[in-house]
Amino acid sequence: MTQATPLPEHPLTVAAVQAEPVPGDVAGNATTAARLVGRAADARIVVLPELFLPAYHPPTLAADPAGTDVAAGADGLVDDPRLDPLRAAAWDGGATVVVGAAVRHPDGRRTISSLVVDAAGVARSAYDKQQLWGGERDLFDAGRRGATLLVDGWRLGLGICYDGCFPEHGRAAAADGAHGYLCPSGYLAGSAHRRDLYYAARALDNTMYVVFANAVGGADPWRFNGGAAVYDPEGRPLARGADAGEDVLVATLDPGALAATRAAHTMLADRPADQGLPRTVLAG
Repeated sequence: MTQATPLPEHPLTVAAVQAEPVPGDVAGNATTAARLVGRAADARIVVLPELFLPAYHPPTLAADPAGTDVAAGADGLVDDPRLDPLRAAAWDGGATVVVGAAVRHPDGRRTISSLVVDAAGVARSAYDKQQLWGGERDLFDAGRRGATLLVDGWRLGLGICYDGCFPEHGRAAAADGAHGYLCPSGYLAGSAHRRDLYYAARALDNTMYVVFANAVGGADPWRFNGGAAVYDPEGRPLARGADAGEDVLVATLDPGALAATRAAHTMLADRPADQGLPRTVLAG
């Protein structure tokens, strides 16, 4: 589908956020998220960290699932009054907001999800994390499929943190015609090398933009290291945050740069339909 998907016609301004939520305080964190959306001047898309609404704090997520989850309907819509400030911020700013949440589905599944709050203030559970990391498997169910967000002619694949460590995940988004990849994340202190490598690699692997958001602060062992970034289709940072401190990184995705990169680096067009099975070569 990649080659058949037209490139966007106009630039798209995006924001990657790094901030510190309060464990268990969904209402307070939604208010913080609303304030950060207000800082993202002119951004059409604002990406906040993984599990930002309840905070990525497994002890709290385990102890209070009822208080930390938001409920999604069968149609994915999330009607939770705690999110009202965030709905209002999206409406006021004309922005689409991607924010991490713990979602309870009608069939009882609990997922690490990206909520999309659109510019009309409507919130829905848009994507459930497919690759669960470590102890997340004790608290959550894995997502069942990928998802692509369409905004202003831009196709944007959705991933969450550990998803981005799997080249296949970003490639699936690119194969679905993605021009970019949005990754709310929760990288811990000490992981800066991997944090900065994975998402730049996903950008270059697939000649697509990547928007990476991350939490900051917290107490060990749940202390996070920021470094939110927007990468161009060759994996170069257009904007990057420090390892500590709240920040909103704003950058513009350029369809001309996307077209030029894909013309120069044709991995998507050149990939074979069948790589074939490897064979063992004996030496000596």
